[in-house]
Amino acid sequence: MKIVTIVGARPQFIKAAAISRVIREDYTGVLEEVIVHTGQHFDENMSKVFFEELDIPHPRYNLEISGGQHGAMTGRMLEAIEKVLLDESPDLVLIYGDTNSTLAGALSAAKLHIPVAHVEAGLRSYNMRMPEEVNRIVADRLSAMLFCPTETAAENLKSEGITAGVFNVGDVMFDVAQFYRHQARKQSAILQELGLNERGFALATCHRAENTDSLERLTAIVTALGELAHTIPVVMPLHPRTRNLISDHGLAEALGEVKITEPLAFLDMVVLEQAAQMILTDSGGVQKEAFFYGVPCITMRDETEWGETVELGWNRLVGASASAITAAANSFLTARPEPTSVEPYGQGDAANKIVAALVEQGLIN
Repeated sequence: MKIVTIVGARPQFIKAAAISRVIREDYTGVLEEVIVHTGQHFDENMSKVFFEELDIPHPRYNLEISGGQHGAMTGRMLEAIEKVLLDESPDLVLIYGDTNSTLAGALSAAKLHIPVAHVEAGLRSYNMRMPEEVNRIVADRLSAMLFCPTETAAENLKSEGITAGVFNVGDVMFDVAQFYRHQARKQSAILQELGLNERGFALATCHRAENTDSLERLTAIVTALGELAHTIPVVMPLHPRTRNLISDHGLAEALGEVKITEPLAFLDMVVLEQAAQMILTDSGGVQKEAFFYGVPCITMRDETEWGETVELGWNRLVGASASAITAAANSFLTARPEPTSVEPYGQGDAANKIVAALVEQGLIN
């Protein structure tokens, strides 16, 4: 039977890798997966290289849709995905996360009465100004099967009246972290290439619109990172859009000694995350990866969907205040959080549980 998987952004490639591997290794001849890449992330290091490093079959369809306002992008995706679904006639559409690709996939399938399964369902920031929050809420409402990464996510759905088809399976990102952590160390030479020492640098990322589209917030983040770089080397892989905005606003000088790189290949990023003394980010996925690898994290947002990392002391939620970012960084420079045996994101077998649930529920048999 046939599954159409909709992906379009870097975090979705990572999540899809885990499930695609299970399908290929354990369900060959039973399940056929057709991968559709919307093209939302078009940079080679944010797309093509990921498919190669993660050993994901190359997409049967690449829609090459990127850029523009959210509504326009989603509309173009909706039209293109609908054509694919009509041609392929799948038994199920599999979507991931909370991007415009997620929303377009859910809407296209629902309007054609094709069951939708949502991986990473139930996450909530309770900030409706975030495009991602709108996307995930709509996707959850349209899904027949909702695969939650944590108990908190399942409880969020229950509070909204969604209980049918809900599964707390753990986080597929944890599956990926477990699978690639040692392989990355063997294959990547990024520490040597950048002249970095283990636990001797901070890793920073910044890409969310709430930060990059606000001159005040972007200035505060850039200023704090520039100041931190006087104390410890700071490495910052920059999304092309963020790099352009920093340049356009004349903020490049404020970064000072921060080492800017192009977006990194997956295995390079995994090595940097494991080796960093601390991570500063506005990325949901990077917050979790920091936790998986036992690295303190500073989240430059006003809220997080991954409250477990904050509650356990490994993540500080600081907003976009330069003083708060600096204070949290100084704190982590002097003391690491207490180790924890709590595993809120499962046992590293979420992908197996997801595919087994699809089969067992009879959506695919």
